[in-house]
Amino acid sequence: MRRSSTPRRAIRSVGTVLAGRSGVDHRRLGRWHLAFALAMGLWGGLDALLLRTALLTPRLARWPAETYNAFFTTHGLTMLFLFALPAIWGFAYAAVPPLIAADGVASPTLGALAFWLQIPAALSLRAGAVGGVLGVAGFEPVAIGWTLYPPLSVRSPNPAIDAVLVGLLLVAVGTALTAANLVVTIRRNREVRWLDVDTFTWTVVTAAAMAVVAFPVLAAAVALLLADRALETVLIGDGGLLGWQHLFWFFAHPLVYVLVLPPMGIVSHVLPRFAGRRLFGRRSSVYSTLAIGVVSFTVWAHHMFVTGMSPAVRTVFMLTTLAVALPSSAKLCTWLVTLWGGSIRYTAPMLAALAAVGFFVVGGVTGVFLAAPPINIRYTGTYYVVAHFHLLLAGFVGLALLAGAYYWYPLLTGRRLEPGLARLHVWLTVVGIAVTFGALLLVGLAALPRRVATYPARYAPLHQLATVGTYVIVAGQAAFLWNLGRSVRTGEPASADPWDLEGGPSHTREWRRR
Repeated sequence: MRRSSTPRRAIRSVGTVLAGRSGVDHRRLGRWHLAFALAMGLWGGLDALLLRTALLTPRLARWPAETYNAFFTTHGLTMLFLFALPAIWGFAYAAVPPLIAADGVASPTLGALAFWLQIPAALSLRAGAVGGVLGVAGFEPVAIGWTLYPPLSVRSPNPAIDAVLVGLLLVAVGTALTAANLVVTIRRNREVRWLDVDTFTWTVVTAAAMAVVAFPVLAAAVALLLADRALETVLIGDGGLLGWQHLFWFFAHPLVYVLVLPPMGIVSHVLPRFAGRRLFGRRSSVYSTLAIGVVSFTVWAHHMFVTGMSPAVRTVFMLTTLAVALPSSAKLCTWLVTLWGGSIRYTAPMLAALAAVGFFVVGGVTGVFLAAPPINIRYTGTYYVVAHFHLLLAGFVGLALLAGAYYWYPLLTGRRLEPGLARLHVWLTVVGIAVTFGALLLVGLAALPRRVATYPARYAPLHQLATVGTYVIVAGQAAFLWNLGRSVRTGEPASADPWDLEGGPSHTREWRRR
């Protein structure tokens, strides 16, 4: 066989074509991921807006229940796999190389190839919605929930489900390649000692290593489900509901921490810079990151307390779930002590980071209660879980990503955003999230079932309040888009030290290497 025809050279040549040249700057990779995440976040956010609009009234008045089910299915898939993950990798590509004094990533071509896999993945995951709009015969929006539980995911004749599974396979491959690229970059290209590596980089390398382990499990589970659908096997099928749940949640709960750890790193990076102090307990913050990375693989079955598992097994997973809360609490302590006595500057990144810490407390406390089997069994099928999950992902992860976006925007673009619009965006987002998911938390405490298109009329005021909060969030994102457009057209060029950090107690390595 000729050397030019080997799989390695073929992959390299494909990556070169997709990249447009033999090498891609790490900041370009970061911008690609962040632009893609922004587009997908707007698309997934539209699903949420339509969901909340449908719930303004106790009875569906705008579309059938199947359409409602399709909205929350595509919303979950889009926000997790097409928004949050690419956004996290975008910040990692942009900031990690200068933070570790590296010239770039280990394999720019592999990074480009992994990124471009996300485009067909997005089209596949949203194929049902696109097919439904275009009127493709037999192609209907997927309405089985983002967890894809059998037997519905096996028996449904909708070919859009096959497209979703193919899209998840592409996401798994692309994410694993990106994660491996970041791990190798930090391991081999690093020019600073491990003891001097910043906390954000530690969270990235931990999350990336977790993704390398977790996403092949997703790929294997999806492949089994595809085989059941296409070949009529019974690998998952009618009798394999518990098998699918174990595989899925063994992947999905570590996924939550893949999504949470880098935002924790962003908060740990931003807070001390605008508090005028060094991060308190930096070494314990690193140890807590590693502990979360390990323990998070041992807690998946708390999602399955209602499946009839024995009390002894429930107790084990209750204890591991509580255990993973300990290193998370340690991070909260480092943030609070860092702020104590600091000279705080209320810039847009700092406001977003402070709000993220607040939502982390509320989201974390509501999650701790779910570790107890009796409470879990009572509330797992209710809006309580919706509120808890979104207080963490929208409240903490979303606002931490906003803090990173504002903090590193000059690094990515060389321009500044208008600070007044930036603060308006943050405040509207914070108020909207608090109103929306605070109302849903109250609905959940009343044990109102989730994933149901109708509800008793007595809950209408709280649902309407949640919808108002959603529109406030939308107004905030409109301010953000306006600010972005303004910056592109007439934005003020950023200086080499855009946040006036030079000479402060926190290092500013990424700005010195612009």
